[in-house]
Amino acid sequence: MTTSNHVELTTTPWAAYLSLAVSMSLVGSYVAMSKPLVAVFPVFLLAWLRFGMGAVAMLTWLRKPVHEQAMTPRTKRLLFLESFLGNFLFSVCMLFGVSLTTAVAAGVVMSSIPAVVAVLSRAFLGELIDRRTMGAIACAAIGIGLFSLQKGHSADVTAQPGPLGLELQVWGNMLVFAAVVCEASYVVIGKRLTGDISPKRISAIINLWGLALVTPMGLWAAWNFDFGTVELGTWSLLVFYALAASVWTVWLWMTGLKSVPAARAGVFTVMLPISAAAVGVLFMGERLNYLQSLAFGIALLGLVLATLPGRKH
Repeated sequence: MTTSNHVELTTTPWAAYLSLAVSMSLVGSYVAMSKPLVAVFPVFLLAWLRFGMGAVAMLTWLRKPVHEQAMTPRTKRLLFLESFLGNFLFSVCMLFGVSLTTAVAAGVVMSSIPAVVAVLSRAFLGELIDRRTMGAIACAAIGIGLFSLQKGHSADVTAQPGPLGLELQVWGNMLVFAAVVCEASYVVIGKRLTGDISPKRISAIINLWGLALVTPMGLWAAWNFDFGTVELGTWSLLVFYALAASVWTVWLWMTGLKSVPAARAGVFTVMLPISAAAVGVLFMGERLNYLQSLAFGIALLGLVLATLPGRKH
Protein backbone atom coordinates (compact mmCIF):
# COMPACT_ATOMS: atom_id res chain seq x y z
CA MET A 1 0.00 0.00 0.00
CA THR A 2 2.86 2.36 0.71
CA THR A 3 4.21 1.95 -2.79
CA SER A 4 0.84 2.53 -4.48
CA ASN A 5 0.16 5.63 -2.37
CA HIS A 6 3.57 7.03 -3.25
CA VAL A 7 2.92 6.55 -6.95
CA GLU A 8 -0.45 8.33 -6.68
CA LEU A 9 1.08 11.31 -4.88
CA THR A 10 3.95 11.73 -7.30
CA THR A 11 1.67 11.62 -10.35
CA THR A 12 -0.95 14.07 -9.11
CA PRO A 13 -1.81 16.40 -12.04
CA TRP A 14 -1.48 19.68 -10.17
CA ALA A 15 -1.45 21.73 -13.38
CA ALA A 16 -4.76 20.13 -14.38
CA TYR A 17 -6.22 20.83 -10.94
CA LEU A 18 -5.14 24.49 -11.22
CA SER A 19 -6.77 24.75 -14.66
CA LEU A 20 -10.05 23.36 -13.30
CA ALA A 21 -10.03 25.66 -10.27
CA VAL A 22 -9.28 28.81 -12.28
CA SER A 23 -11.92 27.87 -14.86
CA MET A 24 -14.70 27.54 -12.29
CA SER A 25 -13.58 30.73 -10.51
CA LEU A 26 -13.96 32.62 -13.78
CA VAL A 27 -17.40 31.07 -14.33
CA GLY A 28 -18.51 32.22 -10.89
CA SER A 29 -17.20 35.73 -11.49
CA TYR A 30 -18.93 36.19 -14.84
CA VAL A 31 -22.17 34.69 -13.49
CA ALA A 32 -22.23 37.51 -10.96
CA MET A 33 -20.98 40.17 -13.40
CA SER A 34 -23.59 39.20 -15.97
CA LYS A 35 -26.24 40.81 -13.77
CA PRO A 36 -25.42 44.42 -14.82
CA LEU A 37 -25.12 43.22 -18.43
CA VAL A 38 -28.64 41.76 -18.54
CA ALA A 39 -29.87 45.11 -17.25
CA VAL A 40 -28.56 46.70 -20.48
CA PHE A 41 -28.74 43.98 -23.15
CA PRO A 42 -31.66 41.63 -23.88
CA VAL A 43 -30.70 38.09 -22.91
CA PHE A 44 -30.53 36.66 -26.43
CA LEU A 45 -28.61 39.67 -27.73
CA LEU A 46 -26.11 39.31 -24.90
CA ALA A 47 -25.65 35.61 -25.64
CA TRP A 48 -25.27 36.31 -29.37
CA LEU A 49 -22.62 38.98 -28.79
CA ARG A 50 -20.78 36.64 -26.41
CA PHE A 51 -20.61 33.76 -28.90
CA GLY A 52 -19.73 36.11 -31.76
CA MET A 53 -16.79 37.64 -29.90
CA GLY A 54 -15.67 34.17 -28.85
CA ALA A 55 -15.80 32.92 -32.44
CA VAL A 56 -13.52 35.74 -33.59
CA ALA A 57 -11.08 35.12 -30.73
CA MET A 58 -10.87 31.36 -31.43
CA LEU A 59 -10.87 31.44 -35.23
CA THR A 60 -7.41 29.84 -35.48
CA TRP A 61 -8.36 27.06 -33.03
CA LEU A 62 -10.69 25.39 -35.55
CA ARG A 63 -7.84 23.91 -37.60
CA LYS A 64 -7.46 20.15 -37.05
CA PRO A 65 -4.03 19.18 -35.68
CA VAL A 66 -2.04 16.75 -37.80
CA HIS A 67 -2.02 14.02 -35.13
CA GLU A 68 -5.78 14.24 -34.48
CA GLN A 69 -8.07 11.69 -36.11
CA ALA A 70 -11.16 12.60 -38.10
CA MET A 71 -14.31 13.05 -36.01
CA THR A 72 -16.77 10.16 -35.91
CA PRO A 73 -20.56 10.72 -36.11
CA ARG A 74 -20.76 9.96 -32.38
CA THR A 75 -18.15 12.63 -31.60
CA LYS A 76 -20.05 15.17 -33.72
CA ARG A 77 -23.27 14.40 -31.82
CA LEU A 78 -21.48 14.80 -28.50
CA LEU A 79 -20.02 18.14 -29.62
CA PHE A 80 -23.51 19.37 -30.50
CA LEU A 81 -24.91 18.23 -27.15
CA GLU A 82 -21.95 19.78 -25.32
CA SER A 83 -22.72 23.12 -26.95
CA PHE A 84 -26.52 22.87 -26.75
CA LEU A 85 -26.53 22.01 -23.05
CA GLY A 86 -23.32 23.63 -21.79
CA ASN A 87 -23.38 26.78 -23.93
CA PHE A 88 -26.84 27.56 -25.30
CA LEU A 89 -29.26 26.28 -22.63
CA PHE A 90 -26.85 27.07 -19.78
CA SER A 91 -26.49 30.68 -20.97
CA VAL A 92 -30.22 31.19 -21.50
CA CYS A 93 -31.23 29.65 -18.16
CA MET A 94 -28.44 31.38 -16.27
CA LEU A 95 -29.01 34.83 -17.77
CA PHE A 96 -32.79 34.74 -17.33
CA GLY A 97 -32.37 33.26 -13.84
CA VAL A 98 -29.83 35.84 -12.69
CA SER A 99 -32.08 38.63 -13.99
CA LEU A 100 -34.81 37.45 -11.58
CA THR A 101 -32.70 36.67 -8.51
CA THR A 102 -29.52 37.87 -6.79
CA ALA A 103 -25.90 36.95 -7.46
CA VAL A 104 -25.61 35.46 -3.96
CA ALA A 105 -28.75 33.36 -4.51
CA ALA A 106 -27.36 32.14 -7.83
CA GLY A 107 -24.15 31.16 -6.04
CA VAL A 108 -26.03 29.12 -3.44
CA VAL A 109 -28.12 27.32 -6.06
CA MET A 110 -25.01 26.55 -8.10
CA SER A 111 -23.35 24.97 -5.09
CA SER A 112 -25.37 21.85 -5.94
CA ILE A 113 -23.35 21.21 -9.12
CA PRO A 114 -21.06 18.49 -7.60
CA ALA A 115 -24.09 16.52 -6.41
CA VAL A 116 -25.81 16.81 -9.79
CA VAL A 117 -22.60 15.71 -11.50
CA ALA A 118 -22.63 12.62 -9.26
CA VAL A 119 -26.22 11.81 -10.25
CA LEU A 120 -25.48 12.16 -13.98
CA SER A 121 -22.29 10.13 -13.58
CA ARG A 122 -24.37 7.34 -12.07
CA ALA A 123 -26.95 7.55 -14.84
CA PHE A 124 -24.63 7.83 -17.84
CA LEU A 125 -21.24 6.55 -16.69
CA GLY A 126 -22.42 3.78 -14.37
CA GLU A 127 -20.74 5.16 -11.25
CA LEU A 128 -22.20 4.07 -7.90
CA ILE A 129 -23.67 6.70 -5.54
CA ASP A 130 -22.70 5.98 -1.94
CA ARG A 131 -24.33 7.26 1.26
CA ARG A 132 -21.99 10.23 1.45
CA THR A 133 -23.05 11.40 -2.00
CA MET A 134 -26.71 10.92 -1.14
CA GLY A 135 -26.16 13.08 1.94
CA ALA A 136 -24.50 15.72 -0.22
CA ILE A 137 -27.49 15.75 -2.57
CA ALA A 138 -29.86 16.13 0.38
CA CYS A 139 -27.84 19.03 1.82
CA ALA A 140 -27.77 20.77 -1.54
CA ALA A 141 -31.54 20.36 -1.93
CA ILE A 142 -32.22 21.72 1.58
CA GLY A 143 -29.91 24.68 0.97
CA ILE A 144 -31.63 25.49 -2.33
CA GLY A 145 -35.07 25.15 -0.75
CA LEU A 146 -34.23 27.47 2.16
CA PHE A 147 -32.85 30.10 -0.13
CA SER A 148 -35.77 29.91 -2.54
CA LEU A 149 -38.23 30.40 0.34
CA GLN A 150 -36.19 33.31 1.69
CA LYS A 151 -37.57 36.71 0.70
CA GLY A 152 -35.07 38.73 -1.33
CA HIS A 153 -34.02 42.12 0.05
CA SER A 154 -32.13 43.43 -2.96
CA ALA A 155 -33.59 46.58 -4.47
CA ASP A 156 -33.54 45.16 -7.98
CA VAL A 157 -35.38 41.91 -7.15
CA THR A 158 -39.15 42.17 -6.81
CA ALA A 159 -41.58 39.90 -5.00
CA GLN A 160 -44.11 40.15 -7.79
CA PRO A 161 -45.99 36.94 -8.56
CA GLY A 162 -44.99 35.08 -11.68
CA PRO A 163 -46.41 32.04 -13.50
CA LEU A 164 -48.32 29.54 -11.34
CA GLY A 165 -48.44 32.09 -8.52
CA LEU A 166 -44.76 31.71 -7.61
CA GLU A 167 -42.66 34.81 -6.98
CA LEU A 168 -40.30 35.89 -9.73
CA GLN A 169 -37.26 35.25 -7.52
CA VAL A 170 -38.34 31.63 -7.03
CA TRP A 171 -38.58 31.24 -10.80
CA GLY A 172 -35.13 32.81 -11.08
CA ASN A 173 -33.67 30.28 -8.65
CA MET A 174 -35.30 27.41 -10.56
CA LEU A 175 -33.87 28.68 -13.84
CA VAL A 176 -30.43 28.84 -12.28
CA PHE A 177 -30.87 25.24 -11.13
CA ALA A 178 -31.74 24.29 -14.71
CA ALA A 179 -28.41 25.88 -15.64
CA VAL A 180 -26.82 23.65 -12.98
CA VAL A 181 -28.14 20.53 -14.73
CA CYS A 182 -26.79 21.83 -18.04
CA GLU A 183 -23.38 22.48 -16.46
CA ALA A 184 -23.27 18.99 -14.94
CA SER A 185 -24.08 17.50 -18.35
CA TYR A 186 -21.26 19.60 -19.75
CA VAL A 187 -18.83 17.96 -17.30
CA VAL A 188 -19.88 14.39 -18.15
CA ILE A 189 -19.92 14.88 -21.93
CA GLY A 190 -16.70 16.89 -21.89
CA LYS A 191 -14.76 14.04 -20.32
CA ARG A 192 -15.60 11.79 -23.26
CA LEU A 193 -14.68 14.44 -25.81
CA THR A 194 -11.22 15.19 -24.40
CA GLY A 195 -10.07 11.70 -25.34
CA ASP A 196 -10.62 12.40 -29.05
CA ILE A 197 -10.21 16.15 -29.66
CA SER A 198 -7.81 18.82 -28.36
CA PRO A 199 -9.15 21.27 -25.73
CA LYS A 200 -8.70 24.28 -28.04
CA ARG A 201 -10.63 22.69 -30.90
CA ILE A 202 -13.43 21.56 -28.56
CA SER A 203 -13.72 25.13 -27.28
CA ALA A 204 -13.90 26.61 -30.78
CA ILE A 205 -16.38 24.06 -32.19
CA ILE A 206 -18.89 24.17 -29.34
CA ASN A 207 -18.73 27.98 -29.39
CA LEU A 208 -19.61 27.96 -33.10
CA TRP A 209 -22.56 25.67 -32.39
CA GLY A 210 -23.69 28.07 -29.67
CA LEU A 211 -23.42 30.99 -32.11
CA ALA A 212 -25.47 29.13 -34.72
CA LEU A 213 -28.19 28.22 -32.21
CA VAL A 214 -28.62 31.72 -30.80
CA THR A 215 -28.16 33.76 -34.02
CA PRO A 216 -31.87 33.88 -35.07
CA MET A 217 -32.96 35.14 -31.65
CA GLY A 218 -29.90 37.39 -31.37
CA LEU A 219 -30.67 39.11 -34.67
CA TRP A 220 -34.31 39.53 -33.64
CA ALA A 221 -33.23 41.14 -30.35
CA ALA A 222 -30.67 43.39 -32.09
CA TRP A 223 -33.19 44.71 -34.64
CA ASN A 224 -34.71 47.36 -32.37
CA PHE A 225 -31.85 47.72 -29.87
CA ASP A 226 -30.15 51.13 -29.61
CA PHE A 227 -26.45 50.30 -29.39
CA GLY A 228 -25.59 53.99 -29.05
CA THR A 229 -26.95 54.05 -25.49
CA VAL A 230 -24.40 51.49 -24.25
CA GLU A 231 -21.58 53.10 -22.25
CA LEU A 232 -17.89 52.32 -22.78
CA GLY A 233 -17.59 50.62 -19.39
CA THR A 234 -20.43 48.26 -20.28
CA TRP A 235 -18.73 47.34 -23.55
CA SER A 236 -15.51 46.60 -21.64
CA LEU A 237 -17.41 44.37 -19.22
CA LEU A 238 -19.04 42.64 -22.20
CA VAL A 239 -15.65 41.88 -23.78
CA PHE A 240 -14.41 40.36 -20.49
CA TYR A 241 -17.64 38.36 -20.18
CA ALA A 242 -17.36 37.04 -23.74
CA LEU A 243 -13.70 36.04 -23.44
CA ALA A 244 -14.19 34.49 -20.00
CA ALA A 245 -17.36 32.59 -20.90
CA SER A 246 -16.48 31.40 -24.40
CA VAL A 247 -12.68 31.17 -24.46
CA TRP A 248 -10.81 31.06 -21.15
CA THR A 249 -13.16 28.98 -19.01
CA VAL A 250 -13.87 26.35 -21.68
CA TRP A 251 -10.23 25.93 -22.69
CA LEU A 252 -9.02 25.76 -19.07
CA TRP A 253 -11.76 23.27 -18.16
CA MET A 254 -11.12 20.97 -21.12
CA THR A 255 -7.37 21.15 -20.50
CA GLY A 256 -7.80 20.03 -16.90
CA LEU A 257 -10.50 17.49 -17.71
CA LYS A 258 -8.15 15.74 -20.13
CA SER A 259 -6.02 14.53 -17.17
CA VAL A 260 -8.62 14.28 -14.37
CA PRO A 261 -11.59 11.87 -14.03
CA ALA A 262 -15.01 13.50 -14.43
CA ALA A 263 -16.14 12.74 -10.86
CA ARG A 264 -13.01 14.33 -9.40
CA ALA A 265 -13.26 17.29 -11.76
CA GLY A 266 -16.78 17.92 -10.48
CA VAL A 267 -15.23 18.71 -7.10
CA PHE A 268 -13.70 21.89 -8.53
CA THR A 269 -17.10 23.36 -9.35
CA VAL A 270 -17.08 24.39 -5.68
CA MET A 271 -15.11 27.41 -6.88
CA LEU A 272 -18.13 28.60 -8.91
CA PRO A 273 -20.57 29.45 -6.09
CA ILE A 274 -17.76 30.75 -3.88
CA SER A 275 -16.52 33.22 -6.49
CA ALA A 276 -20.08 34.20 -7.53
CA ALA A 277 -21.05 35.00 -3.94
CA ALA A 278 -17.76 36.82 -3.33
CA VAL A 279 -18.29 39.08 -6.35
CA GLY A 280 -21.88 39.75 -5.30
CA VAL A 281 -20.91 40.73 -1.76
CA LEU A 282 -17.63 42.59 -2.48
CA PHE A 283 -18.47 44.46 -5.67
CA MET A 284 -22.26 44.54 -6.13
CA GLY A 285 -23.45 45.61 -2.67
CA GLU A 286 -25.28 42.39 -1.84
CA ARG A 287 -25.34 41.09 1.73
CA LEU A 288 -25.72 37.70 3.36
CA ASN A 289 -28.42 37.67 6.03
CA TYR A 290 -28.91 34.91 8.60
CA LEU A 291 -31.10 32.62 6.51
CA GLN A 292 -28.92 33.09 3.44
CA SER A 293 -25.82 32.28 5.48
CA LEU A 294 -27.50 29.17 6.87
CA ALA A 295 -28.53 28.05 3.38
CA PHE A 296 -25.04 28.67 2.08
CA GLY A 297 -23.55 26.71 5.00
CA ILE A 298 -25.81 23.72 4.37
CA ALA A 299 -24.93 23.78 0.67
CA LEU A 300 -21.22 23.93 1.50
CA LEU A 301 -21.68 20.98 3.85
CA GLY A 302 -23.04 19.10 0.87
CA LEU A 303 -19.91 20.05 -1.05
CA VAL A 304 -17.71 18.72 1.74
CA LEU A 305 -19.59 15.42 1.80
CA ALA A 306 -19.37 15.12 -1.99
CA THR A 307 -15.69 15.99 -2.29
CA LEU A 308 -14.02 14.18 0.62
CA PRO A 309 -11.87 11.29 -0.66
CA GLY A 310 -13.29 7.85 -0.03
CA ARG A 311 -11.60 5.29 2.17
CA LYS A 312 -9.03 3.16 0.39
CA HIS A 313 -9.32 -0.63 0.69
